[in-house]
Amino acid sequence: MKIQWFPGHMTKALREMEKNVKLVDLILYVLDARAPFSCQNPQFVEIVGNKPIIYVLNKIDLADDKQTQLWKDFFNRDNTLAIPLNSTMTNASKTVVSGMEKLLAPKLERNRQKGITMPLRAMVIGVPNCGKSTLINNLCGKYKAITGDRPSVTRSTQWVKIAGNIELLDTPGTLWPSFEDDKVSHNLAYINSIKDEVLDVSELVLDFIEKMLKDYPKQFLERYNLEFINEAKPVDYLAKVCENRKFIVKGGQLDWERGARAILDDFRKGRLGKITLDIYSKE
Repeated sequence: MKIQWFPGHMTKALREMEKNVKLVDLILYVLDARAPFSCQNPQFVEIVGNKPIIYVLNKIDLADDKQTQLWKDFFNRDNTLAIPLNSTMTNASKTVVSGMEKLLAPKLERNRQKGITMPLRAMVIGVPNCGKSTLINNLCGKYKAITGDRPSVTRSTQWVKIAGNIELLDTPGTLWPSFEDDKVSHNLAYINSIKDEVLDVSELVLDFIEKMLKDYPKQFLERYNLEFINEAKPVDYLAKVCENRKFIVKGGQLDWERGARAILDDFRKGRLGKITLDIYSKE
């Protein structure tokens, strides 16, 4: 299943980022911990340049703990820092402020020696629905950024002041014009970074079921009280879910779309357990 979604406002957002990146000292790159590889926008590479980066592995309450640790180790390298986080928890983002001060320690010391008290400035970037605005609100301790459990809530850039002489530039969630890898686009669709309205959800969920049977079969089968069936196809499991939950339309036919949306909703809300879509491999 091929997926393409790149609304016009995202082109404008990328231009704004290119213009504003020179104003900041550091990048807060928010990644959904369930899909940290898929959430990396290739168009951000040139925009970010050599700026120090903190990768915020957000939504760790929904992700596989072992995989989160592997991805944390992967992103911790020169001039970058990885911080696993559940930004819905009160004060969880204090580690982000500490990380900013750590990466910018040389600049802070130079400013101190010169008697300069310039604010630390960071640009917050990421794909839609990765939790940027929730993170900013956590950092602020109040609701300054609009949030929502759907993509493209933030549609324009905005500066936000947080405690301790730090300023953040919130940016819209931004994808890229063309997905070369269907696995990436599918993962982004599963985590709701791509609007369901532009998707064939029933077809998408068949790919999701196949992935779950490969990577997290026990969690998937237990959730729906199913047994593994040799030679069964994803559509057979979707049919069982529809039958068990009485998802039936007029005429006695199975309501495939309702079943598919229920499975996606279960995943997105953590009812399938802690799952990571991008399985890290050291090979």
